[in-house]
Amino acid sequence: MKLSKKLGVIALISGLMISTAPSAMAVDLVGQGASFPALLIEECKVVFSKTTGHSLTYAATGSGTGRDGSDKQLGQIWFSDTAHTGSTARPTLIHIPAAAAPIAILHNLPAKTQLYLSPETTAKIFAGTITKWNDPAIAADNNRTVTTVVYKKDSKGDVVKDKLGNPVVLRKASKKISYTLPNQAIKVIYRADKSGTSGNFTAWLSGVTPTLWNKPKNDTFVTAFPGNINDAGNIGRIVGANFSAGVSQLAAATKYSITFAEVSYGTKYGLKSAAIGNASGNFALPTGDATAAFLGSAKVDAKGIFTFDYGTKEAGAYTLGIITYMLGDSDYKDKAALPAIKAWANLITSPACTDLAPDFIAITGTLKKYSDAAIAKLG
Repeated sequence: MKLSKKLGVIALISGLMISTAPSAMAVDLVGQGASFPALLIEECKVVFSKTTGHSLTYAATGSGTGRDGSDKQLGQIWFSDTAHTGSTARPTLIHIPAAAAPIAILHNLPAKTQLYLSPETTAKIFAGTITKWNDPAIAADNNRTVTTVVYKKDSKGDVVKDKLGNPVVLRKASKKISYTLPNQAIKVIYRADKSGTSGNFTAWLSGVTPTLWNKPKNDTFVTAFPGNINDAGNIGRIVGANFSAGVSQLAAATKYSITFAEVSYGTKYGLKSAAIGNASGNFALPTGDATAAFLGSAKVDAKGIFTFDYGTKEAGAYTLGIITYMLGDSDYKDKAALPAIKAWANLITSPACTDLAPDFIAITGTLKKYSDAAIAKLG
């Protein structure tokens, strides 16, 4: 995050503290759900307390528990990284697009060399059909000429867009890369719990390689896994762990491993992010700019739910971007907590929170209108 943005956030928080006096009746909100946005929520909780006097206790136990909590109104705040369209969803359920972020392909290779992976190679690694780091497909991805894209930015550090709302490419950079990969088995670590991160990741895998990942996307990774994850060749080499922190911690402790999680977990646990190829033939890292370029090609329905275009030809798109949803309700049983719930919803969707967590992207433009309209329906 650039210094100008940090200063802007400080000014915004200061303004909120002046204009939003802490409530005389402080409310202690309780929440649960997706672990993907947990680091963002932790940043926002501090601002929430300072600006409103309210507090939030949040258990990052996975999108499945967020949806279950919403169904049963356990607490007041719920998050899910996939839309809740199941049969158990309350008819009064409201989806609030809260923030966007990239899923990073995180690895624990000892070399500092940047790793490049095509979508097809990535899909085969997580399907268990590529088992060694020096497999010819991985070697081909990393011994070639690659092209990356740099977008034009304004004085505030924001990407400049053309009249159609598309990001403006400043330049493309091509370079020849070389990486001698180790003759070591790839240790694949997946989310064992019911997870919106897994739901989005398996949607991407089936979107980019529908012949290989030929089952429907699923929040349970093993359900979407092609073939039998318990085959002899997978036992001990493809293993599960719970929550984003769990897979990241295990990957950090396991040399030659690979996993998927929000990019902040890679930073926290010392894992490296792979650059992923897109349909234009270029490669992109899981940055805010590249993820925003991908999200710009998504379609949004009247409920604010995204449908992603994994085959977008946007030059610099990082196609593993997701939206995390705050799940609200138009008929909360805890009526007294409603003002605090709305205050939290307005804050989590604002730059006052997302700019403090630089790997997350604020909801802006047309989509922000969906978020604001959804928040207005909370009641």
